[in-house]
Amino acid sequence: MFARTVVRLPKPIQGLRVASYSTSTEAIGFIGLGQMGFHMAKHLQAKSTLPFVVYDADPSAIARFTAETNARVATSPSDLASQTSVIITALPESSHVQSVYAGSTGILSGLRKNTLCIDSSTIDPSVSIDVSQRVNSAGGRAVDAPISGGIMGAQAATLTFMVGCETEQDFGRTKEHLGKMGKNVVRCGGLGAGQAAKICNNLLLAISMIGTAEAMNLGVRLGLDPAVLASIVNTSSGRCWASDTANPVPGVIKSAPSTNEYRGGFKTRLMLKDLGLAANAAKDTKTPLMLGALAENIYRLMAHSPELAEQDFSSVYKWLATKV
Repeated sequence: MFARTVVRLPKPIQGLRVASYSTSTEAIGFIGLGQMGFHMAKHLQAKSTLPFVVYDADPSAIARFTAETNARVATSPSDLASQTSVIITALPESSHVQSVYAGSTGILSGLRKNTLCIDSSTIDPSVSIDVSQRVNSAGGRAVDAPISGGIMGAQAATLTFMVGCETEQDFGRTKEHLGKMGKNVVRCGGLGAGQAAKICNNLLLAISMIGTAEAMNLGVRLGLDPAVLASIVNTSSGRCWASDTANPVPGVIKSAPSTNEYRGGFKTRLMLKDLGLAANAAKDTKTPLMLGALAENIYRLMAHSPELAEQDFSSVYKWLATKV
């Protein structure tokens, strides 16, 4: 059974176009206009020919999106589901996905037959499978498709989607839409397989970011120019995404969150959440996570700081730089 979570509905915003399509109309719906979802939805809306409907619990997110697009606004997830044939959700945590799909005004209460429901949230695989099975039982077609590439990838439409679904037909329908928001769409297996792949990816990402931060911190203390050190690492065996794309030292890479005071990236508290998902999966499968456990402890310590918790997870460099 799902924990009951109240979905907070946005108050009507003057001037917004409220959606009013017939139940036979094909349309795309997008729920979750956060840091990732906003850019994903903009690319999808711009590259699609179908009517576009959005919903978010935050009225300001809706206002920002509709100010930049011709999207229409649903009054609830149920309302959005009743008028769309494809739904993409991009939400922070398992509880949000449960609420948006199965709450009193959730997607399931308005779902049309054969609607494709693509959840791009990163959540517990068991919750993902449970929600997907409920979607399929209600007549829809569920797909889990968590993403990798961060806000920079969402802005550039270069994301990687890790897809879990029941059939090749479902994957084909899914790829048509995800390809407008990313450059890599990979089927990982059945329902929940996308979530499993994402958890493994973020486990490695957290570990590699800490390793990159440690190496850069040591190099700086040894008197090396961080830009020179990064250029060597990025053309040598130590190369990784944490160094060549999101280097944690401010100023090394202009587009990295570290150069923007660690703003606009993947928040530390969200990385801690994902490491918790990996730890739960490891416990369920009796898999040792030695470095993973250390990484989780480090990000838990960082999350105790209100400032670091809301900054990009590469701020582990700033945290380490204060240690002696």
